[in-house]
Amino acid sequence: MTRIQKMADHIPIISSLSELSSDFDAFIIDLWGVIHDGVTLYPKVIDCLQKIHKTGKPYAMLTNAPRRADAVRASMNQMGMPEYLCPIIMSSGEATRLGLEEMREEWFLGVRKTYLHIGPARDDGLLDNLEFEMVNIVGDAGLIVNTGPWGDEETVSDYEHILKEGANAKIKMVCANPDLEVIRGGRRIICAGALAKRYEQLGGDVLYYGKPHKPIYDSCLHKMGSPNLNRVLAIGDSLRTDISGAKNLNIKSLLVIGGIHGEEFGLAAGDISTDAGRHIANVCTKKGVCPDVAIHHLCW
Repeated sequence: MTRIQKMADHIPIISSLSELSSDFDAFIIDLWGVIHDGVTLYPKVIDCLQKIHKTGKPYAMLTNAPRRADAVRASMNQMGMPEYLCPIIMSSGEATRLGLEEMREEWFLGVRKTYLHIGPARDDGLLDNLEFEMVNIVGDAGLIVNTGPWGDEETVSDYEHILKEGANAKIKMVCANPDLEVIRGGRRIICAGALAKRYEQLGGDVLYYGKPHKPIYDSCLHKMGSPNLNRVLAIGDSLRTDISGAKNLNIKSLLVIGGIHGEEFGLAAGDISTDAGRHIANVCTKKGVCPDVAIHHLCW
């Protein structure tokens, strides 16, 4: 595996996934920031997935989207992604739904089956037909289900009152998307994880479903036939979720430079120089997590 030889001060940058394909038997691929920007598919991703598909190697799309897998698939199809290229999708929303149905964690002990939903109407399907009653007042809730802001233009401070009220009342929160922020159509917006982080700062108790937590990776691996972890590559754009999640699982990771951290890296398009690799290593080291290798945008 000659191209994944990470130096202490340097992250190798590859030009295409084909340079590494023979080193791996399975792939876990992030969606937002890797495959699309929430509105449009990135150039070359369909070609890349077609090439992976032709190898016969399994891949799973793993996303911290607070919607069920079928809804994520439908959204991808509307962007122009062929359905056959979405064989396995695991979303944090799907994991949240299963968690709320089963309530297996001890964390749920004593939780009343009433919930307040913080999140946009497009996420309502996540909660359909649950054995929970929806309420509109914080004090009536046994649980807060957080799928993100009600509006894309809002900030965490807009939720300060409701978060303080919930935390002071000791109401537990389920977070259906651990991401702090995302870029949708070129605009940066907060995610459920940002609200959950503030809730914890206020003393609230939060249960997270999604990356970087191990259970959602276990689900992906199971659906792919339990490949050898030494032969699995995780591809994502977020150091906090994608790369940290890979590290938690002890699998190799490929960082997409042009995603959520693109502005921080500030590299010229196509720059795969040693200096660029050192710069990425420096930024990642300051954040406490480094990928094994990097690529500007996903392509074959």
